[in-house]
Order: sequence, then C-alpha cells, then structure tokens
Amino acid sequence: MKEDLLKIINHYGTMAQLKYFQSEVFELNEAIIRHNEIEDSGLYRSSDECFAKEHIKEEVADVLVMLFQFMYYYGIDLENTKKIMFEKIARQLKRIKEEEK
Repeated sequence: MKEDLLKIINHYGTMAQLKYFQSEVFELNEAIIRHNEIEDSGLYRSSDECFAKEHIKEEVADVLVMLFQFMYYYGIDLENTKKIMFEKIARQLKRIKEEEK
C-alpha cells in the first residue's frame, strides 16, 4: 500500500493532492451532517440510517487514503503518531474530568 500511495502523490504532486484531500474532508463533513439531519428530523427510517452510516464509512476511507499519502510522503511514523494521539486523548479526557467538577 505504501508504494502505491507514494506513486499517487508523486504523480499528481502534493499541492494537487492537498486540494483533493480538502475536498475529501469536506465530503466527510457533509456525510456527518447528513447523518445528524436524519437523526434530528423525526422522520427516522432505519434504511436512511444505514445508508448514512455507509456513506460516512466510505468518506472516512477516502480521508484515510489521503492522510496516509501525506504521512508516507513526509515520512511520518504511524507508531509515533499513535503515541501523540494517545497523549492528546488523555489530555482531552483530563479537561473533561475538570469540567465535570
């Protein structure tokens, strides 16, 4: 996968892929908003809910493809990134705990 993603970003260039990445993030945002609209509408149907969740899953996959392109391109280590993520999650959970006091 790494070689394929590097081939894609090297072929199109980082600026073109950055613009494409932005559009993928926007599409994910739209899918999440649509899901929330379905939930809030009062016209809830399980088929709509299922479609909305599948749409979110597809858009998450698109965003992850783009993220991994940039991670590989810039040599960003996944394990180090996970460590940073866990630190940020712990920090946010600490903030939540403090808010609840």
